[in-house]
Amino acid sequence: MNTQFLVVSYDIPSNRRRLKVMKTLEGFGTRVQYSVFECNLKPREIDDLRKRLKKLIMNDEDSIRFYFLGAEDVKRIIRLGDPRTVEEKIFIMH
Repeated sequence: MNTQFLVVSYDIPSNRRRLKVMKTLEGFGTRVQYSVFECNLKPREIDDLRKRLKKLIMNDEDSIRFYFLGAEDVKRIIRLGDPRTVEEKIFIMH
């Protein structure tokens, strides 16, 4: 079964929900910026990821976007600056 390259970005104001979304995405792809992951997934994995994320967010406050890229688009990705992936330490303040 073929895989699909996709970029997943999110904007979530709640620290707790954002951390859960980030941890879920870590199991499916590579974090390339603070709120952006690149994933190469099979269709059933994409469905699983969508279902998991849907359970974690509040529709009226949070936003998650899936950008699907074809093989030719992936070849055209240009990276400027530091090519390493993000390793952010998250601190939740109460």
